[in-house]
Amino acid sequence: AGHCGRPRDCAGQVARTASLGMSEDPEARCVAAWEKLRLVLEAGGGTFEDVVDMTTYHVNMSQHMAVFRDVKNRLFPRGRCAWTTIGVSELAHPGLLVEIKCVAVQR
Repeated sequence: AGHCGRPRDCAGQVARTASLGMSEDPEARCVAAWEKLRLVLEAGGGTFEDVVDMTTYHVNMSQHMAVFRDVKNRLFPRGRCAWTTIGVSELAHPGLLVEIKCVAVQR
């Protein structure tokens, strides 16, 4: 498929608030990570529709993947890009459960 525009890498987005806090609820954390990604894409003039490749990193993947997938299916267009999921023992800050990284190309 032909894409136009320059690829934009969106560094890993996590569920931390502006004050660096986070919810105790795993679903709220997933929603917050997607919201942060949406804001980063919008700041660059893009949307979720522009994402062509995505990698998600998960702590306790077997425990939280169903919640993450449910949130993803509600907020992110299905089948729009390649998606790789990776289980990790921890992320950069204690308590984080998920990190979303993507490449977007404005069409």
